[in-house]
Amino acid sequence: MVNPEEVNQTSITEFILLGFGNFPNQQILLFLLFLVIYITTMAGNILIVALVVTDQHFHTPMYFFLGNLSCLETCYTSTILPRMLVGLLTGDRTISFNGCVIQYYFFGSLIATECLLLSVMSYDRYLAICNPLHYAARMSGRACLQLACGSCIGGFLGNSITTLSISQLTFCGPNVIDHFFCDFIPLIKLSCNDSHLMETLAFPLSLVFLLVPFLLTLMSYVCIIFTILRIPSTTGRQKSFSTCSSHLIVVSIYYGTLLIVYMFPTTDILRDFKKVLSVVYAVLTPLVNPLIYSLRNKEVQEALRKACRKFMFGTC
Repeated sequence: MVNPEEVNQTSITEFILLGFGNFPNQQILLFLLFLVIYITTMAGNILIVALVVTDQHFHTPMYFFLGNLSCLETCYTSTILPRMLVGLLTGDRTISFNGCVIQYYFFGSLIATECLLLSVMSYDRYLAICNPLHYAARMSGRACLQLACGSCIGGFLGNSITTLSISQLTFCGPNVIDHFFCDFIPLIKLSCNDSHLMETLAFPLSLVFLLVPFLLTLMSYVCIIFTILRIPSTTGRQKSFSTCSSHLIVVSIYYGTLLIVYMFPTTDILRDFKKVLSVVYAVLTPLVNPLIYSLRNKEVQEALRKACRKFMFGTC
């Protein structure tokens, strides 16, 4: 409940995203750094999506999910980085209340969708390595589409609950968000309402969209590792592990930072550390994903070379 004294106060209509304001002399340097990261992220992920769509060799379940992953990371990077770049360049860090809620809704929904999609991708690799005889039947085109759509619908519906709850909160001051985007915990900390109620609501949703997908992914990779270890030849083990090692790297970075940020309590000691980890999962992971898949995957490398030759010389 909100105190009567708080109701009489003027409700906040905009927030100030503190971001990296504690480094006033490095704003231009940070702007250039994040601009390069954003351009590289967009170019790399869009390139992967284009390859998956146009190249017949990539019309397989694994690359279908990879294309969806790249599309997701293109979208959720674009929900936070452009606004942050404007703030670094102009010094204007204000964002309206509605704009903040909308940013949180899309960013949180896309994050939840990616958590679900990563677990689907690990299931795909589990079937390919541990149950190859059933792979074609279980990973048909229709099944892949249902899994991708289910991840998206689940992520957006799940985050709608917390977004609707945030929109009903009362904000009567202060209005400075100690973060570089509108995230759940920094927002509810500024509310005049009891934040414990919101945290209680968010906890089961975090279990469903973060911890459960992580455990399913972990179980898939445990089965994959045991299956690989039973392969008699060293060459066979290396070939099998190479098909999922890139996904394992992305999953480790992504889930590791998310678990610390959203499952650990926010203390004064962890606040700045969590902000750094937020940069990792929100900014660096979308950058690393296309680099890992393009540099470590021979099929993608060959497709890129063919595309470059076709673009430059007009022949394959």
